Amino acid sequence: MTPTEAVSSVLLLVGGALAAVAGLGLVRFPDVLSRMHAATKPATLGLVLVAAGTALRLSAASDLTKIALIVALQLLTAPVGAHLVGRAVRPRTPTSTD
Repeated sequence: MTPTEAVSSVLLLVGGALAAVAGLGLVRFPDVLSRMHAATKPATLGLVLVAAGTALRLSAASDLTKIALIVALQLLTAPVGAHLVGRAVRPRTPTSTD
């Protein structure tokens, strides 16, 4: 086993474990805000680690471009989705200027 394969394997395992923890958090956490945190933070990091581990094993430029696009879209959409869920759960409170 080459060092690149070893690093790739570790990244894939850790990323998969983080994704599993995120899924477990969705089932176990009691409220929406906790579930939202579990759905965004570890799942996004898990995807980035799995993508990095996969990128180490691939050599074609088109495959690496697809992986980079997947990671970029995940990093753009996860915070927006979490923000919208948070706003839906916590209604806006009126201020003195309203």
